[in-house]
Amino acid sequence: MNLNRKAGILLHITSLPNEYGIGDLGSNAYKFVDFLESAGQKLWQILPIGPTGYGDSPYSCFSAFAGNHLFISPEILLNDGLLSEKDIADIPEFSKQKTEYNKVKEYKNSLLKKAFQNFTSKENKFNNEFNTFCNENSYWLDDYAFYMSLKDWHNQDEWSKWEEGLVKRDVGVLKVWSDKLADEILFHKFIQFLFNYQWLKLKEYANSKDIKIVGDVPIFVANDSSEVWGHKELFTIDENGKAISVAGVPPDYFSKTGQLWGNPLFKWKEMEKNDYNWWANRVRHQLKYIDILRIDHFRGFDAFWEIPGGAPTAEKGRWVKGPGEKIFDSLKKQLGELPIIAEDLGVITKSVNELRDKFNLPGMNILQFAFGDGMENKFLPHNYKKNSVVYTGTHDNDTTRGYFEKEKNNKNNIYDHAQEYLNYYGDDLTFELIRTAYCSAADIVIIPLQDILNLGTEARMNFPGTLGGNWVWRFTWDQITENLSAKYKHFTDLYERPPKVRGDVEIDVED
Repeated sequence: MNLNRKAGILLHITSLPNEYGIGDLGSNAYKFVDFLESAGQKLWQILPIGPTGYGDSPYSCFSAFAGNHLFISPEILLNDGLLSEKDIADIPEFSKQKTEYNKVKEYKNSLLKKAFQNFTSKENKFNNEFNTFCNENSYWLDDYAFYMSLKDWHNQDEWSKWEEGLVKRDVGVLKVWSDKLADEILFHKFIQFLFNYQWLKLKEYANSKDIKIVGDVPIFVANDSSEVWGHKELFTIDENGKAISVAGVPPDYFSKTGQLWGNPLFKWKEMEKNDYNWWANRVRHQLKYIDILRIDHFRGFDAFWEIPGGAPTAEKGRWVKGPGEKIFDSLKKQLGELPIIAEDLGVITKSVNELRDKFNLPGMNILQFAFGDGMENKFLPHNYKKNSVVYTGTHDNDTTRGYFEKEKNNKNNIYDHAQEYLNYYGDDLTFELIRTAYCSAADIVIIPLQDILNLGTEARMNFPGTLGGNWVWRFTWDQITENLSAKYKHFTDLYERPPKVRGDVEIDVED
């Protein structure tokens, strides 16, 4: 995939400002698109958009296909006649700087139930569209809506703790429960319809401004998900939902015991029998909502770290060969050219690079990882490949300002090396790193909004390996200064993102 030179901003939907406690698909999302356009940005990168589970992590969702209902905009529901002014009159006092998830869920769920009551109580303009949506998406929606209804009934317990007939999907038991929960199932289908309707409107608006949405697809899915419950044969679990083996990465310089993610692994040989149809459906579905997929933990397609189920850490495991070229050959055959960015961070082998390059997928460069004797100097700008993406940092890193403020007082050479390499000894190292990313050879530069605003650790999105307090940061419009868009529009022009169109020069040549 070749994208030519472009620039973009990383900002998750939850971080958008509004009065409803969490960023959503309403007017502030459209306002952010307008800001991107005025700043010359052609890409808006977001995190995974699925319905989040325990810990509110977008990388652990109840479905690989469904959308997060918390993104549904109350103001759009009001404009569409699904809510009244009275319905949204009593808005709790939410923090403007952080998402208070429990408080938001209670409020948003109550609004969505009112919208559903209004929808089912009378004929409205959405009836036909809703039926069409349900029919076209039945291959994932039926299981998901049923699954979420069962979770609601069982006080959000994981499916492996339900009664045996439900765990093992006994046909007779499923029929009894589907009849019992018919209204609840319809409700969950309805809110997925709303998400789909509002999201596609926003995507259409962004695309009309020549802005593409870069999405994020975690390679693995959560055990507590409708896909694992509905397709046990494709995952490394037994019929009772107990893990046979799980995902993670081995010990490295980030963690002495490795990272134990706990997701079930794919049974790749089983998936191959059906030409990786589950994956083709997943990618096809995601490409309805986003223009470019960033696949998290790309190296798992080449080889993955298999940890025994029930292991306390990721130390005892083994590398197992993944599907490699076969899955991408299959996806190309079914879907055509693959607009995929490969998240190729961490310990990357020659075979991972070969797999990435064979399918012409851009990899990632992280400037925060570049400096210091013990860091990965392949991330220094003079080593960048043209077909790659450069970031100052990601959602898992500290903000660039926060990172270098800590390193300034350490004796590991990181701060000094950065100053010397950049030939910059001023007070705004973050801005200098952004400028360096823009002028690099990498085709794509994407900067987290926190770095564009030069914010410190208080604006960090995630602290890996911790629970609680993550994924909460939000910006406010008063942080967007008057000259910010002009500054970045100048950068995109100066560093030709996108390239300037130049006419061919004709030269007379004598015979």
